[in-house]
This record gives sequence, C-alpha cells and structure tokens, in this order.
Amino acid sequence: MTRKPIRCDIFCAVVDNYGDAAVCWRLACQLAIEHRWRVRLWIDELAPLHLLAPDYAAGPVAVRPWPAPGPWPADDTAEVVIEAFACEPPPAYIEAMAGSARAPVWLNLEYLSAEAWVAGSHGLPSPHPRLPLLKHFYFPGFAAGTGGLLRERDYDARRAAFDEAAFRAEFALPPRLPGELTVSLFSYPNPALADLIGAWAAWASPQRPLRVLRPGSEEAARTIGHLSLQPMPFLPQRRYDELLWACDLNFVRGEDSFVRAQWAAKPFVWQIYPQAEDAHLVKLEAFLTLHPDGAALRPFWLAWNGVGRLDWPGFAANLPGLAATSQEWARTLAGHPDLASGLVKFCLKRLK
Repeated sequence: MTRKPIRCDIFCAVVDNYGDAAVCWRLACQLAIEHRWRVRLWIDELAPLHLLAPDYAAGPVAVRPWPAPGPWPADDTAEVVIEAFACEPPPAYIEAMAGSARAPVWLNLEYLSAEAWVAGSHGLPSPHPRLPLLKHFYFPGFAAGTGGLLRERDYDARRAAFDEAAFRAEFALPPRLPGELTVSLFSYPNPALADLIGAWAAWASPQRPLRVLRPGSEEAARTIGHLSLQPMPFLPQRRYDELLWACDLNFVRGEDSFVRAQWAAKPFVWQIYPQAEDAHLVKLEAFLTLHPDGAALRPFWLAWNGVGRLDWPGFAANLPGLAATSQEWARTLAGHPDLASGLVKFCLKRLK
C-alpha cells in the first residue's frame, strides 16, 4: 500500500539579508521534488523569495505568509514541522500540534557550523515545558554524525551540462582573455574591499588580466588597468550556481552561498556573518581547522574578516593548489548523505 505524501510545514523568520529564506527555500524544494512531500513554507517576508526564486508561486512548494495570531484548527497541522533557526511556530500552531491525534515530528533546523560540539548535539530531544510535544535539534554539518549539507540530486548533471561561453554571452560578458582570472564577489559591506580592489589593480597584468563579477551590485562597471569590475543582476539560486561554476575563485558570504561554493569545487573566500564579541571568528576557525587547506586559507580569510592585512599576491600564488584541494573537498562532502535525505530518514523513523 502506497503511503500518502508526508505533510510538512516549514516556518521561516527572515532576520536580515537572504540566508534564512535561501536555506528554507532550498530545503522545501528538495523535500517537495525529490521526496514527494507536501510542503508549505510559512515566511514572514516575501521579498527575498522574489529575488531568490522569482517563480516561487508556480510551485512546487506552497508559500504562505507568516500567519496572524488566533486559533488554529488541529487538523491543519503537518506531520513534520520544521522551525528554521529557532524561530518557533506561532503559539496557536503549537497548541494545535498538541491537540492533534498524533504529535508531529518537530525539528529545529539550526545554523551550519563546523564546531566539534555539533555532532554531539545533533538529533537531541527537547521536551516542551508544558505541552506533550518533543522537539529535536537538527544540525547541518560537514562531518559524520551531523545533518549534512543541502545538495540536490540533479546538481552533478546540471554542472556537467553547464556552458560557460553561453553564460557569459547571456550576461554580456566578453569571452575569456588568455590567462584571465575570473572572480565572483558576493559580500557584506566590508572595509577591506577598497584595499582588495587596489591589490587586484596592482596585481593584474596583460599576461594575467582579472575580471571580477559582482552579483547584486549597483555600482557601474569600471576598468583599472587590467582589472575589470563588472556588476551583475542579483541571480536566482540556480543561476547563482552557474556563476560559481563560471569563475576560478568565488568570494561568498553567510551560509547558503558558502555551501554552494564548496559544491562548485573551486577555491573560495568566506565572509562569515559577523556576531557580537567576535563569536563568528570561532566558527570561522572551526571550519579552517576542518578544511584540508585551512592553513593556506587562514591568513587571507582572517584578513577578509577583519583580522590582519590582506596579502592578495600571496593568496593568488596558492590558487593552483587550492583548486586541486577544492575538488577533493567537494568529493569528500558528497560522500555524506545530503541534508534533505538525512532529514527525511530521521523523520520517517519517528512517524512509524
């Protein structure tokens, strides 16, 4: 007998930027497309989806605005409830969960971290203090014992079919020059950017021209010697993957583009989301410790995150070796179950 599709509600509160919505949309789409779940995404701000997935209203996920307070029918809750980054469903929804004939599987999808404690906390239960409900912590991660990373089943096929020349032509980018280094730059406001552009301009040469592609930038295109700075439109998620494939080096930020850069198997530079008391630097260091080329990446990554002096020539000299290691790292990560598949398995065990 075929089981009815699992009903799943994902709750997303957009704190700032695009990361919350980006992660939730990718997960929602994977659950709907690859695992045939009936997914509703409850989100309190639709603006990010208009940019990340302009056709979101066409499916496969039912997008709903963050619900207003009030009673919630017990028969309108899902079998699996995912709160993204501890945002918590509305109180009325939680009460309805408790009134359901069978309590749902309730997960708190946490932020991604490479810190050692993550594996020990992944999957831990947390009983509700008042209601007969149990919440589990679900941690994305890079190592065995964590929830893994978001990665679609068709990723390899899409990358194999990618045509860089056609991509460049579509966005009015000239064909690659001999020896050209193509870089994508997606960052938060960064006081180190002016120094980096100056270093790029000094480094670029007729033998090694440098083209920097800046998605979402509103600045005009400009050329400084053999350095070209090219703004691009803000790209939907799947097109952003193509930008990463088209570049030799990718500057990324936050969580979503950070993960996509690793799947792209190209050298990258991560600008981590800044936190109070430099807590983000602990997370940055944890990833550098885990990454096989962490020692080579550390000085430049720390400088890009506000600690130390940017040494672009030194970092650029390491790019050939970083390119090889990036491919090995992507293969290592792909050997672990992807986050959506692991989450489905986790939930089905508890729905039996």
